Amino acid sequence: MHLSEITHPNQLHGLSIRQLQQIARQIRDKHLQTVATSGGHLGPGLGVVELTLGLYQTLDLDRDKVIWDVGHQAYPHKLITGRYNNFHTLRQKDGIAGYLKRCESKFDHFGAGHASTSISAALGMALAGELKGEKFKSVAVIGDGALTGGMALEAINHAGHLPKTKLLVVLNDNEMSISPNVGAIPRYLNKMRLSPPVQFITDNFEEQFKHIPIVGQFKEGMKRLAVPKVGAVFEELGFTYIGPVDGHNLDELIATFHQAHEMTGPVLVHVITVKGKGYEIAEKDQVGYHAQSPFNLTTGKAIPSSKPKPPSYAKVFSHTLVKLAEQNPKVVGVTAAMATGTGLDKLQAKLPNQYIDVGIAEQHAVTLCAGLASEGMRPVAAIYSTFLQRAYDQIIHDVCIQNLPVFFCLDRAGIVGADGPTHQGMYDIAYLRCIPNMVLMAPKDEAELQRMMVTGINYTSGPIAMRYPRGNGYGVPLMEEGWEPLDIGKGEIMRNGDDVLIIGYGTMVHPSMQVAQMLSEHGIEATVINARFVKPLDTELIVPLAKQIGRVVTLEEGCVMGGFGSAVAEALLDSDVVVPVKRIGVPDVLVDHATPDESKAELGLTSRQIAERVMAAFFHKQASNVI
Repeated sequence: MHLSEITHPNQLHGLSIRQLQQIARQIRDKHLQTVATSGGHLGPGLGVVELTLGLYQTLDLDRDKVIWDVGHQAYPHKLITGRYNNFHTLRQKDGIAGYLKRCESKFDHFGAGHASTSISAALGMALAGELKGEKFKSVAVIGDGALTGGMALEAINHAGHLPKTKLLVVLNDNEMSISPNVGAIPRYLNKMRLSPPVQFITDNFEEQFKHIPIVGQFKEGMKRLAVPKVGAVFEELGFTYIGPVDGHNLDELIATFHQAHEMTGPVLVHVITVKGKGYEIAEKDQVGYHAQSPFNLTTGKAIPSSKPKPPSYAKVFSHTLVKLAEQNPKVVGVTAAMATGTGLDKLQAKLPNQYIDVGIAEQHAVTLCAGLASEGMRPVAAIYSTFLQRAYDQIIHDVCIQNLPVFFCLDRAGIVGADGPTHQGMYDIAYLRCIPNMVLMAPKDEAELQRMMVTGINYTSGPIAMRYPRGNGYGVPLMEEGWEPLDIGKGEIMRNGDDVLIIGYGTMVHPSMQVAQMLSEHGIEATVINARFVKPLDTELIVPLAKQIGRVVTLEEGCVMGGFGSAVAEALLDSDVVVPVKRIGVPDVLVDHATPDESKAELGLTSRQIAERVMAAFFHKQASNVI
């Protein structure tokens, strides 16, 4: 059977180990060819091919539920659930999503893009089955990295309190999240994985005892005797523990899953896998090949772009942070398992004592920063905008109420592209703006980001946050030192005009200038303001100009509801200035996976589209006739 013939996972039933191994090779080939062409997550999916096939052969997927934590490792799942023929559209506009989506397939039982949610969701489904009188198996597949997240531990704690509820947790242990795992839990699992008795049994047991009829059960029992402490931890929490199991041995996986399904109550199967399995380059560089842009399959090297690009915002951020940390030993960079993504790996390499990785635990990261700040340190919490949402209570309760000087650096703010709705940084302006004591700012370019970093580290009156986008800067000149802080709450005039006031925030300042130029070509002159801050807003600059000019446009790369434009409109109303305000940003929709340019075009956020909207709104001209 060829992989392309599999449109339903139940077609795996009855296949021999040899046939499953052939399917596994085809999955890896398709996975590698697709990601090499269009980019995407690589190592996670390659590591769970046999796990997926072994698990699915023991389930009835018309009835049973499998919940994949995060979902970036579920490409094999997608390939055997009817998406083979469209898999070449992976992460492209209107194509196959890079994560699981309930609307994409009936086999995607729960969507996710953030870690540590699977056990909670699978337990909820299991309890729903009990309440409805339905019998189905509920399975959560979670990585050892995601197990560091507090939500996963909360779910384990709850499940262990329900001894009759059937729940299977498959712990995919590859020693990695995106970067190497940190924390006591991964260290504990590592002790078990590397203990000599386990290695001996794993490597030699099958050959020595292959003629014993009950070898499977006996082998499993011997493993558990060899590592009683590890099994005891999960069993003390109310789970039946089975493992460790070779995650690339289909015979062993299938026998183990059959055994687990026969047990009552919550069961945890501990599976050892290799991230990037089957592609030697990815196995050797598991951090670099967690995800990749298009690359050459033979060499593993990224396909170079046609022309050199300016440095990314993340690179400028990391370089500048290292410089500032060298000058100030109180500066501490904090990440939640995203060292490479945020650029804090550079700080770790240069100043390891001023670097902290807490694992996939954003809530803990924020309160840890509060504790650091309360003792006079200058914590820099480098967390993606989408992931900081997970720590909202801690921002309010532990930082803002106590008015502690934590510097939040929100990478990937705005439209992020192919990762889709779970990763779009749309809401940070709105969800942070409403909190007392918080200062919010966004740079117009990479040079202003440097100045804002100095501003954030020097600001000791309370919490302060800076949002900046994914991708490259504009190529403006950068400084190596001597950066001056900005005045808190002060914007700048970029251009003068009498017909319309355009106020841009962050990434939308540059398009604001482009829009002004387009309008100027039709006799409409705009004043353009780089707001810099949304809180406090520079009302001394904005209000008089709005009153004088009489037409206001706000531009932001974030949700319009409650965002930057709302802040401007509120300020004008509070000042009794009643003028028309056109707020332009992301409307009340979820932004799906596509390139950022494709998303902006669909949302009406290209410079040309914005100019057309301004013309139509304020100057009663059909945009198509003037732009």
